[in-house]
Parts: sequence; structure tokens; C-alpha cells
Amino acid sequence: MEKEQKVEAERAAAAAAQRWVIGAGFWVQGFRLFPWLGVNFFLKDGMGVAASSLQILQASANLPMVAKPLLGLLSDAVPIRGGRRLPYVAIGALLQAVSWLGIALWPSLTLPVLTIFLLLSNFGASICEVANDAIVAEAGKQATSSSGGQLQSFACMFGSSAGALGNLLGGIALSYFSPKAMFLFFAILLVLQFFTTVAIPESSLKLPKAATNASVVSSIRKQVKELSYALCMPEIFWSIIWFSVSYAVIPFLLGTMFFYQTEVLRLDSSVIGLSKVFGQVALLAWSMAYNKCFKAMPARKVLSALQFITAVIMLSDVLFVQGVYRNIGIPDSIYTIVFSGLLEGLMFFKVLPFSVLIANLCPSGCEGSVMAFVMSALALSTIISGYLGVALAEYMGVSGDDFSALPVCLLIEAACTMLPLCCSSLIKERKEKEKKQE
Repeated sequence: MEKEQKVEAERAAAAAAQRWVIGAGFWVQGFRLFPWLGVNFFLKDGMGVAASSLQILQASANLPMVAKPLLGLLSDAVPIRGGRRLPYVAIGALLQAVSWLGIALWPSLTLPVLTIFLLLSNFGASICEVANDAIVAEAGKQATSSSGGQLQSFACMFGSSAGALGNLLGGIALSYFSPKAMFLFFAILLVLQFFTTVAIPESSLKLPKAATNASVVSSIRKQVKELSYALCMPEIFWSIIWFSVSYAVIPFLLGTMFFYQTEVLRLDSSVIGLSKVFGQVALLAWSMAYNKCFKAMPARKVLSALQFITAVIMLSDVLFVQGVYRNIGIPDSIYTIVFSGLLEGLMFFKVLPFSVLIANLCPSGCEGSVMAFVMSALALSTIISGYLGVALAEYMGVSGDDFSALPVCLLIEAACTMLPLCCSSLIKERKEKEKKQE
């Protein structure tokens, strides 16, 4: 009896440590929206970058995220000081701190130098996210079936709440401080994360341990084999294909809309910040609602419904830029805060149910690699989406001075968003009988 109580106490302590690490890790990564809001205004107002260049830089800065599968294999196969997750979180935090300190303190910042620092920052962020996603997946495997998906919801709630706070503070800070002051503040936060993470022993998380008798090469070879096996499973392969396509086919006009809101409508930074806050609050509410109401629903239905709702909001943007809502008494600022913010949040609503689906389908031992591959596919898809948005705006003649063709661009964007609904049958779920056999 005493032994069982001790085991139960150790399990509870490990669960508490896991939640603390997951919460802190996702909170800091969610708060990255604080300096990134400053980057948008710094590029537009401080460096005079055009709308197309802004969106190209936003998309290109995510290129390091595509390397997540390699980072996942590395973290799965190569432990650092006996740990496979927290040391990588510390390394990622340090790289981000160096990059944001560089942006904040570089005397005469040019666009190429800024681009290099942003790429370094996102490379560090990708390392952190790979390790954090793996912790969630591994800890989720240890949870009971009745609590499956709770850690994913917990992580998403912390990330979205930090994103909401970051955008809120960012919108206010831009009215009183320079963007470089925001970059310096976030760099200090990352330094604190680095030292805190280094001080936590990974053994306290009670995660699966790496094999100590295998060489690095054989461990990586083993992880590649396991990742290949997992990706060849039909339910994982086709689901990832649909998830990637659902983003890649959308010519997302994020940079164009940012210029339209700030240059044509003359909305200030606080309104833009509040719109992003609304999107993050919506994402937070979705995290809680999914865990309570939608977790038991088939993933195909949830993902398809979210895709359809996203397309509807995009159609609403057509009426917005034509002034329909303004004519019926809805101010541009209110629409931007509510609907533009909701649209940005909706673009990432699908990540939570899809992460839960993949975590349930993923074989044990390669959670980090598979989740990293999924996030890499998401990053690559959003990059393609951003480039397509720039190409569409250029083809239709939309620029910082001419937005006459913007309604047509938004109609095309909404139509492309509906396309993945035609192949939603690609989303596969393992049957209950197969789960029991496994």
C-alpha cells in the first residue's frame, strides 16, 4: 500500500512538472507575437518596405520551420547530457535571445541583416517547438484514454493566451516605445527561459528514456526507419497530405490586408494589436471548447467544418473592403478587431484537432519526429500560401497605392479555401477495432 502511494505521488509530481514545462514553453513561444507585431510596423514605417516585400519576408522567415523533421530526428536520437527535450528547448531559447538582441542593438540595421536575424530567431523557435511538441506527445501517450487530448488543449491554451497578451501589449507598446525596445524586452524574456530550462532536470518529467548503448548514427538510422514506417501508414500519410493542402492552396493576403488597414483605413497599431488579440482569445476559447465538446467528434467533421467557416469569413472580407459594413453603421475598426482577428485565429484552429489525431495514430518511440514532420509540413504550406498571396496580388495589380482589385482577390482566396473540402475523405482515422488490437 505504501509502495503504491509512493508510485502515485511520483506520477503526480511528474505530471505537475510536465504541465509546468509545457505551459512555460508554449507560453514563451506564444508571446513571440509581441515582437513580431513590432517587426511588421518596423518594416513598413521604419524601413519603408512595400506590401509584397513585407509578405515575402514574413513567409520566408518561416523557412527554418521546414527543418523540423531533421530537428525531430536529432532530438529523438541524440540526447544531450542525458536529456532529449529540455536541452533542446534551452538551445532554441538561446538562439532566439541572440537574434532578438542583435535586432535590438545593431547600430544601422539593413534589410539583409534583419532577414538573417529573423531566420536565426525562427530556427531557434523551431528547435523549441520540436522539443515542446515531443514532450506533449510523449506525456500524452502516458495519459489515460479518457484524458487523451487534454495536454494538447492545455498547451494550445497557454500558447494562445500568451499570443493574446503579446498582441495586446504590442499594440500598446508601439504607441509609447520603439519596436527595438520591444525586441530587447523579448530577448530578456528568452534569456530567463534559457536559465530556467537549464535548471530543470529532465528526469523529473518521467519521459521515455533514450537508449544509452546505441551510437548516434544507429540511433538516427533507427529513428529514420521508424519515421518512414509511421509516414507510410495510410491514416497518417493521407491525413498529413490533406492538412498540408488545406493551407497550401490558399493565396493568403495577410500582408496586403495589413497595408489596406493601415494605409487606406488609417487604423493605428492599437487596433491592429486588438484584432490579433481577438484572434488569440478565439483560439484560447476554441482550445477549451474542443477539449470539452468536440474532442469525441470525428476529426474529419471538425477539420472540414473549420475549413468551411474560414472560407465564409474570407467572403465576409469582400463585403468589408467594398464598404458594405461601413454603410450599415459598423466601423472599420470594429470589423477589423473582430473578423480580421478571427480569421487569423481560424487559420490555426485546425492545428489542435489535427495534432490530437496524429498523436493518437503515431507509433510509440517516434512522436517527436512525426510531430516535427507535421509542423514542418504546416510551415512549408503557409510559406507557399504566402507566396501565392503575393503572386495573386501582383497579378491582379493590387499594391500599396491601388486596392481596386482587392475584392476580386479575396473572392479567389475564399474559393481556394473551399477546394480542400472536396477531398476531405483523405482524413483517415483508425478504427476502434484496430486500436484495441494494438
